[in-house]
Amino acid sequence: MLKGRREDQAVVDGLLESARAGRSGALVIYGDPGIGKSALLRSASERATDLRVLRSVGVETEAELPFAALHQLLRPELARAEALPERQALALKGALGLGAAAGEDRFLIGLGTLSLLSEIAEDGPLLCLVDDAHWLDRASADALVFAARRLDAEGVVLLFAARDGFNAQGLPERRLGPLDAESAAELLTERDPHLAESLRNRVLAESCGNPLALIELPRTADPFTPMPLPRRIQEAYATRIARLPDGAQLMILLAAVEDTGDLGTVLRAAERLGIGAESLGTAERAGFLTAGGGRTFADAGGVTFAHPLMRAAAVHSAAFDRRLVAHRALADVLDDQDDRRAWHLAAVALGPDEQVAIALERAAERARTRHGHAAAAAALERAAELTTDPGSLARRLTEAAVAAADAGLPDRTQALAERAARLVDDPRSIARLAGLRARVAFERGSVHTAHDILLAGASRVAELDPVAAGLMLIDAGRNAWQLSDPRRVEEAAVRLRRLPLREEDGLDSAVDAVEAAAESLGHGPARALPGMRPLVLDARGIERGSYGLRVNGAFVAGLVGEFEAQREISAALVEECGALGMTGWLPLAHVTLAASAVYLGRFTDAKADAAEGLRIARDFGQPHRTGYLEGMLAWIAAVEGDDARCAELAARCAEHFAVTGIANGVAWSEWAQAMLDLSRGRHTQALDRLESALAGPVRHQIQAVYFAADQVEAAVRAGLPDRAKEPLERLAEWAGAARLDWADAVLARCHALVEPGDELFSAALKPHGRPLEHARTELVYGEWLRRERRKRDARTKLRAALETFQRLGAAPWAERAAAELRAAGEVIAAPAAFDKLADLSPQELQIVRLAMTGLTNREIGARLFVSPKTVSYHLYRAFPKLGVSSRVELARLDLGAA
Repeated sequence: MLKGRREDQAVVDGLLESARAGRSGALVIYGDPGIGKSALLRSASERATDLRVLRSVGVETEAELPFAALHQLLRPELARAEALPERQALALKGALGLGAAAGEDRFLIGLGTLSLLSEIAEDGPLLCLVDDAHWLDRASADALVFAARRLDAEGVVLLFAARDGFNAQGLPERRLGPLDAESAAELLTERDPHLAESLRNRVLAESCGNPLALIELPRTADPFTPMPLPRRIQEAYATRIARLPDGAQLMILLAAVEDTGDLGTVLRAAERLGIGAESLGTAERAGFLTAGGGRTFADAGGVTFAHPLMRAAAVHSAAFDRRLVAHRALADVLDDQDDRRAWHLAAVALGPDEQVAIALERAAERARTRHGHAAAAAALERAAELTTDPGSLARRLTEAAVAAADAGLPDRTQALAERAARLVDDPRSIARLAGLRARVAFERGSVHTAHDILLAGASRVAELDPVAAGLMLIDAGRNAWQLSDPRRVEEAAVRLRRLPLREEDGLDSAVDAVEAAAESLGHGPARALPGMRPLVLDARGIERGSYGLRVNGAFVAGLVGEFEAQREISAALVEECGALGMTGWLPLAHVTLAASAVYLGRFTDAKADAAEGLRIARDFGQPHRTGYLEGMLAWIAAVEGDDARCAELAARCAEHFAVTGIANGVAWSEWAQAMLDLSRGRHTQALDRLESALAGPVRHQIQAVYFAADQVEAAVRAGLPDRAKEPLERLAEWAGAARLDWADAVLARCHALVEPGDELFSAALKPHGRPLEHARTELVYGEWLRRERRKRDARTKLRAALETFQRLGAAPWAERAAAELRAAGEVIAAPAAFDKLADLSPQELQIVRLAMTGLTNREIGARLFVSPKTVSYHLYRAFPKLGVSSRVELARLDLGAA
């Protein structure tokens, strides 16, 4: 047992036991330098003698080498990549430099990583140890965190040890604190049993419970210098290095700056400097270099440091000229590794050097083809530092900014884009940089700033490149629409109209949609319908590709009330993007797919679609999508009568809105809370909430049209008919322009609520494809019939409403219908189990739906970004819930719409 770490070891042991039982888990162990993170990983390895163990260590200087840490982890098992689905295998091998790099989506690489870990675990449980994760290259970190989030039923444990700063959102974490006084004293006694009492007490006080400090401080001549504890430990290591022979010191320095742990490279560079292999042994006996895992250097083929602070001490304590010598020697022996050689040459360059800059630029291009965007940004930025030609400098800074944006590094993107913007003068570069700066502003929640940047950028290129200007103005208009800002939408629309765009530019329907949005915000949504519908038609006619146009078309379909078209476009997008690995578009496609399912009353599907969209949006760092999806989930929770869930999700939407000002998510959440009030009979509260929402930016969102019927019902039931007039007029104007069956039916229900009559109720009950709205009409019609003492007719309507509400899972509405039925003299039987899918989790539902199409577990896993083992696990958990025992029986089920 480690001193003072019993509880921490118990947590890790629990994960190991779960892996032995076939379940997976991940844990991020955070803590300060020297606190015992690495020791806990070593302990896990020692206690997992029956598990296959893979290891990787992040190195501070390897951030410029994409997938270096991932390659280190998977290297012993890379031959198994041949067993993966073809696209995953190609993506993973291309990323790791083992095949042609095709610029595959980085999440396809992450899925390949997950599938490979699952494949390895076929032979038995697997333990993956990633130390110093805060120093992982960005590409490796993305792939490993992606895989860790999706571990489920593979029998894999993934442990990360990291300092603060490692971004592993969504993974379980545990923080190591200082050792308690008793454990610290035991460790010090064990390591230095003969330490003088006065020195012992001072070390215990100065170490602050840090295990590495307890071990190292007694070894240095001046352990109590007033400086941060990690620095004192590093100084202690530097003192120890200085006592070694010159050859051993240089061997340690070579290992520190080589940074990949390749023993052959280190020894070749040492030989070039006249240092023999015996210096490696000296460094090992001194406790600095090790092969790791109890192996010899010859067996391991690699070399590493006993502790990361030793590497830092070796680099920072070496004289500047000695570091140059080490880098030069390594560059000389890396003729077959162009990227690593370029970085060592860059470390040697003391001034502008075009040849080295070109080498770095080529390294950046190779990194980008492997989706190593952070590495590409670093290489291009360093290349720019070595550049004197103004044109080349501007180009390299621009490309560095693009790569930083693709890597999700907003601060670096902003800084690089601003530097480049002062140098560029060609329209394409101006447009690209404006787009980047707007993207950063948008992701930071500064949507107004993003809009202004796009307008300014479009003005600079309008005459030179109208298409580029048009695309920027379309984006600006879309941003302003999300802000519900009429002035800004109108400004974008006016500028678009002034551009000399041609029909062959292909922007007509998108431009029309922006102009229609301006009409909507300025004069009401009914005026927008003619201008928006062409975009839906265009999007519906595209079978493959054109993702941006199709996503916009799906959004607009929701705005014009064509929900079947919205679902058709969105479902095709989700299927295509999932199959082709175009995952960047998936969060938006899931937003529109979930919205269509909500409107069409397919709440089980809507929950599954929204949950998947949320998961991918978080992976992509798209917080603006999460608010929209959480708002829809809040609405579903309201319909289902889950008060706590509705309140929780609505609160999150309010938080998103406070940061971004984007109104679509909060529009859903306000509507959700009003729906809950309405279903619970709190009519005045529902009316007040909706009217309050209309006083803000929600009034410009399409939900203001769609919840007008709820306002009418709340006002009538609250005995406040005057407050029903305005929403009734709002809905009537829109329905008259829309000419949709469902809109006419809902409008007829509203009129029937105000002035009840059989003719109006009959018109409201014409079939229109929205079951919740149809059932609500049957409910209010049945209530009126009962009050008119027509109980037999009332029971017919109420019974039909009750059955629909039960099938949809709309519990509060079902309770109201049941209460009315009882009042009408009918005995209510226990609800039938209409929906066989009701007990399935969202993930089980998605897996079942795909399995019914005949896809294999591997194909389903690729589509949903999970491992085949996870597919199998959830599929066979779903079988008993559906009353089947095989895929053959599953294929025969008619699950219908959910």
